[in-house]
Amino acid sequence: MKIILLEDVKSLGKKGEIVNVSDGYARNMILPKKLGVEATGKNLNDLKLQNQHAQKVAEENLANAQAFAEQLKDIKVEVKMKSGKDGRTFGSISTKEIAEAAKKQLSIELDKKKMLLKDPIKSLGTYEVQIKLHPKVTGTFKVHVSEE
Repeated sequence: MKIILLEDVKSLGKKGEIVNVSDGYARNMILPKKLGVEATGKNLNDLKLQNQHAQKVAEENLANAQAFAEQLKDIKVEVKMKSGKDGRTFGSISTKEIAEAAKKQLSIELDKKKMLLKDPIKSLGTYEVQIKLHPKVTGTFKVHVSEE
């Protein structure tokens, strides 16, 4: 019997796949636990429509991420920090402080977990920070660290 999986099943496959299983396994395991439905014409058509919708949403998310990456190029976030001799700051500036400063100054929500900083910023100056906006899109913006 052909089954369309509604959930990931460890021994069979992933959600949305069409698999061939024995009739008994389908009747006693897959269908009662609502792990899948029989692959009828209507169900196959529904699966096709769901896949088309998911693809359209993914394309829109990619386009939005690319547009936001273009906007980020012109953004400069100002972070103030106490510093000592030679422009070295007391402590370091992490992605958390950068995200908070961007929210206060520009009203932009940036996810601190998606910012890519090789090392924490420990001196005054201007730095480029990358942020992962989408699995295929990485944006870059500037952070200017100045003395309080």
